Amino acid sequence: MYILITSVVLVFLNLYAADTTRNLVFRNKHASLEDKVQLAASALSENRNLVRDRAEQVMNQMGSLNATRILVTDEAGLVIYDTMEADSAQGRYALLPELVLALEGNDVFYSAYASGSLESRAATPILYGNVLIGAVYLMEYDTDLGGLIYALQQTILVISLVLEVAVILASLVFSEIFSRRMRKIFSFIRIIRGGDYSHKMQIRGRDELAVLAREFNELAERLQASENQRRQFVSDASHELKTPLTSIKLLSDSILQNQMDEGTIREFVGDIGNEADRLTRMSQKLLSLTKMDAGKREKLELVDIGATADKVLRMLTPVARLNDITLENKVPDGATVLMGEDDLYQILFNLAENGIKYNRPGGSLTVDLARRGESYVLSVTDTGVGIPEESIPYIFDRFYRVDKARSRQAGGSGLGLSIVHDMVLRNDGSISVTQVPGGGSCFTVVFPAFDREEETQ
Repeated sequence: MYILITSVVLVFLNLYAADTTRNLVFRNKHASLEDKVQLAASALSENRNLVRDRAEQVMNQMGSLNATRILVTDEAGLVIYDTMEADSAQGRYALLPELVLALEGNDVFYSAYASGSLESRAATPILYGNVLIGAVYLMEYDTDLGGLIYALQQTILVISLVLEVAVILASLVFSEIFSRRMRKIFSFIRIIRGGDYSHKMQIRGRDELAVLAREFNELAERLQASENQRRQFVSDASHELKTPLTSIKLLSDSILQNQMDEGTIREFVGDIGNEADRLTRMSQKLLSLTKMDAGKREKLELVDIGATADKVLRMLTPVARLNDITLENKVPDGATVLMGEDDLYQILFNLAENGIKYNRPGGSLTVDLARRGESYVLSVTDTGVGIPEESIPYIFDRFYRVDKARSRQAGGSGLGLSIVHDMVLRNDGSISVTQVPGGGSCFTVVFPAFDREEETQ
């Protein structure tokens, strides 16, 4: 299509250039012949009687007009002077169209180019006062100008052909380069579709295909990272689910295969129930992670942080009493954020639950809130065993646990803090953790503030 378009354009340019050249030569020739024929007609119009001797005398006095043929006729169209000796029309009536029109009182010019020659004709009436006494006719057969037109046309044609050949060759070269690069991209796509995300596409340059290749490489890197995370998640989830299931299997086999007293059986059944509860909690957390990964968000609404903190601490009070943990809510009234209420509840619940599980007997857990510019800073501080410095960068990773044996004993799955982290991020917040001097941890969550009174105004 590109070659076809360029061919059509070059053809039109060729025709236009050739036509423009011919018209320019025709205009110049028209002006030249018109001056000559008018000069001859003016000289011949000085006498009323236009006869052969007078016409021959005038034309001899004018000298050469550089015309191939000159005819002079009387008012009836009878040729009284002809410069052509061979086959002279003198003494005969002229039937040339130009002379016929000139005897009707018209100025006539005609020019034609053919076979490398330019033939031009001009005729005009001869008037004595206002009386028609004859007509004069000039014809030029110019091979020089014809050759010039022919040379220009041939030059334009050669240039057009060279340009078209160059366009075709360039199109074929660029088409081959483009096709080769596209085949490389398609091959890369098939490799990626096969699951090999480590393959990199090497396309140099700064054009669109090079940009597309770099985008595909970045996409492959993200897919590779996502695949690694998925495999790690499946592996970790399988391992974590396998542990309670193995415990349930061992406990149930022990009950079935051994003679036990009622107290031991009740203890084993209680352990089975605890492992089942742990499986339930883990399944719920995995479901929460799946919903967040799918991008599902709750309906945003104004949520009172203090009221939500009260609900969470009341729910966790029985667990805190068993471990002799003191709970304290220092969140002031009226502090609101725009987010899903269940999200805020889940964030506070997981942080507070962790603070109770890994606290020391007789310790405390405090929920506090402070205003910092356009943000609320929510902190959950405990007096527990704390988090080692080297583990802080990983505590929000899925299934990561600082002390796996202690976490399993406490019923932890390594998913709670990961859920908190994802919920905070999807509500435009940030979360961090620091060690508390003397023991314990402080989780800090920053949310954009939303003032109910300002919004009402």
